[in-house]
Amino acid sequence: MIKDIIQQQRSFFKTQQSKEVLFRKKALKRLRQEIVNREDDICDALYADFKKPRFETLAAETQFVLAELKHVLKNIDEWASPERVDSSWMNWPSADFIYKEPYGSVLIIAPWNYPFQLAIAPLIGAIAAGNTAVVKPSEVTPNTAAIVSEIINAVFDSRHVTVVEGGVEVSQQLLAEKWDAIFFTGSSNVGQIVYESAAKHLTPVTLELGGKNPCIVDETASIALAAKRIVWGKFLNAGQTCIATDYILVHENVKDKLIKALEQSITKCYGENVEASPDFARIVNQKHFTRLKEMLDGEEKLFGGKHNVADNFLAPTLVNESKLDSKLMAGEIFGPILPIISYQTFEDIEQYISNYEKPLATYVFSTNKKFQKRIITTFSFGGGAINDTVIQITNKRLPFGGVGQSGIGAYHGKESFDVFSHQKAIIKKANWFDAPLRYPPYNLSMKIVKKIKHLF
Repeated sequence: MIKDIIQQQRSFFKTQQSKEVLFRKKALKRLRQEIVNREDDICDALYADFKKPRFETLAAETQFVLAELKHVLKNIDEWASPERVDSSWMNWPSADFIYKEPYGSVLIIAPWNYPFQLAIAPLIGAIAAGNTAVVKPSEVTPNTAAIVSEIINAVFDSRHVTVVEGGVEVSQQLLAEKWDAIFFTGSSNVGQIVYESAAKHLTPVTLELGGKNPCIVDETASIALAAKRIVWGKFLNAGQTCIATDYILVHENVKDKLIKALEQSITKCYGENVEASPDFARIVNQKHFTRLKEMLDGEEKLFGGKHNVADNFLAPTLVNESKLDSKLMAGEIFGPILPIISYQTFEDIEQYISNYEKPLATYVFSTNKKFQKRIITTFSFGGGAINDTVIQITNKRLPFGGVGQSGIGAYHGKESFDVFSHQKAIIKKANWFDAPLRYPPYNLSMKIVKKIKHLF
């Protein structure tokens, strides 16, 4: 079946229909309308999968996608047009252009934590760039996967875009095929498998992964505001966010003050009984719940820790001074557990962060501009924020992506169009003049030849 789907899409791509900008715009407008029509169903599906609060679904899933669609539709004519660039004297007289060419048949593999947004947002870029696409939603969130499938089937000809549902075996079958581009969002471990599969066919890939994201709080930070913003970004989606704070490095002089402020912010956001709050999601399934619960073994819990295995509920939990060799600090937490580690000097920060690969995000709370700049310039990471968390993803003019182990490539806004496009360089040379100097026999002196670099 998968081979048939790929063959049908390749045949459709050869008709050139998907390259027509008007065709792309009509498809994206149909997608926008269908999302608007099914928004309540999308909210219900995400609640059924892991009790995602309606506000979070609207803000981080449907409205996020609709804003992306609006931005792409507004700019697609300009992005898809050939871009004129300055020509070099060596090629005079000529007109030089960059043509934006779709790759062809692309594969999009989506994760479970933001199962609607992270399936549809890259698809928008793929369609805007003129590709055909196969979308593989996560089997971990089956209700959302079903809605994604229904929406795509209602909007697109299957030869243009289709959904393939299933588990790991289906993903393996898809990755065994030859694609013109692959876009994957998920863990670094699976990202390596995707990269290896793509390498067999020299397929370009975009990998949106994760990492051990630090949040650094210095002595000059506005502690109450920092706590409020850290709590929001960390416990959004019950901590199941790739750019959430993974651990806090706080100056020892303000550690106690920060802990108290974090506790107050958690209570203010979710109440004394977090399990009864309609604004706190659940862990996506029992496997992930058990993984998180085991991470807390042997840790000193400062706050929270309550859980209900029957409901995959784990309350926001603050942990004191976790050791580097603990389960909690071995890898990305991806849940509502927040280790708090003290530091004294900048060298302590360097030493601690150096234990991990380059993260997807880094956050700094400080009013010291020199300290802010030092963090930004010293450490390599995908992106981040000063005096806030997570918000870097909301600006469609900023590229979103990782570096090193946290990802390859970036998207959102124009970057989404570019990541699914090949930039084809074209020079249109005039015939009315042809400089004889480049042709044999070469009679120029080497002294003059060495000056030719000024003509490029």
